[in-house]
Amino acid sequence: MHALADVMSRTARRLQEEHGDVEATLQAITAAAVKVVPHVDECGISYVIGRRKVEPRASTSALPREVDALQERTGQGPCMDAVWDDEVVRADDVRTDSRWPEFAREAADLGVGSMLCYQLFVEGDQMGALNLYSRTPGAFDRESEDFGHMLAAHAAVAIAGAEHEEHLRAAVNSRDLIGQAKGILMERHKLTADQAFGVLARVSQEMNRKLADVAREITDTGAVPSGTRRRD
Repeated sequence: MHALADVMSRTARRLQEEHGDVEATLQAITAAAVKVVPHVDECGISYVIGRRKVEPRASTSALPREVDALQERTGQGPCMDAVWDDEVVRADDVRTDSRWPEFAREAADLGVGSMLCYQLFVEGDQMGALNLYSRTPGAFDRESEDFGHMLAAHAAVAIAGAEHEEHLRAAVNSRDLIGQAKGILMERHKLTADQAFGVLARVSQEMNRKLADVAREITDTGAVPSGTRRRD
């Protein structure tokens, strides 16, 4: 247990180094899984959207992406069960597993022997899973499952933190863009701050575009986007 705690402590510190970058965090998690979870050959992180679409977000090879595509096509598999129902799903011999007959046969043909899948998060209609693969049937034991469970817990915290920081950074960037665009409109058209913001809001509504996108175009071109006219 001490060894497990030590490994997970070092892994948690490694994940913290990627804070604020979601894609780097996801990739770091998959790399860590292969290093720290016994008997893991490959790892992938999948987002399941609307209980049907399986979106690969990070992987150590093409195999996890191929398995994600297979689960989306067949509508079955351990990753889907993990995010929908069971939180942790273990398949000791994928080829002979009767829970997902169509998936099992084709996944085994792709080279999957065993799988361990962990639910990472559930947010609305989007769910995340950590999927561990071995090319050997019967590869995973209790130690593998314990290490995987601990990694999944750290991964869920790291992903939530990275996404929160990314959202904050995007909000700050949007605010800065809007401020710059307002300044351009105020200077070029002799508007007040409120009038300049009103122009941005009207253009956004009339063109059905995000306010930040309209602001970005104004800062890039110095002009109000075409397709609407400025009204004071």
